[in-house]
Amino acid sequence: MISPEPGADDSVVSFAPTRTSAVTRVAITDAAADVLQGLVSRHGAVMFHQSGGCCDGSSPRCYPLGEFRVGAADVMLGRVFPDTAFWMSADQFEYWRHTHLTVDVTPGRGSGFSLEAPEGVRFIIRSRLFTDAEAAVLKRLPPHAEAPIRPDER
Repeated sequence: MISPEPGADDSVVSFAPTRTSAVTRVAITDAAADVLQGLVSRHGAVMFHQSGGCCDGSSPRCYPLGEFRVGAADVMLGRVFPDTAFWMSADQFEYWRHTHLTVDVTPGRGSGFSLEAPEGVRFIIRSRLFTDAEAAVLKRLPPHAEAPIRPDER
């Protein structure tokens, strides 16, 4: 599910990726970070993958680290928690490359195998286009720094 970016009253936590400046491609709200912290404490390290399906299939999925295999067709957009990578298929990234994503959480159970499903909540994506200033920062970076990280570059 893709929703508009949260308003100014919503708290958003952003972890700067190691290869870019302060401009990030992905962030997480405080509410989603709280749910994520609980999942990490119960399941250990986790990761996100943004699927490209429709309806609930386009929700970010949270998996225990190592249970979802990323491959050459996936790119890492950044980290939404110090040790939690956010991945997306390279094809989908081509459509969303000008979009900032924020992981949020909403009441209700989504479908699929995402770890938060039994908690009675589901992760969603809120999105917005990069501002002109953010886009300019991304353009000034060397191509390897602006590009998301592929699995073989970890």
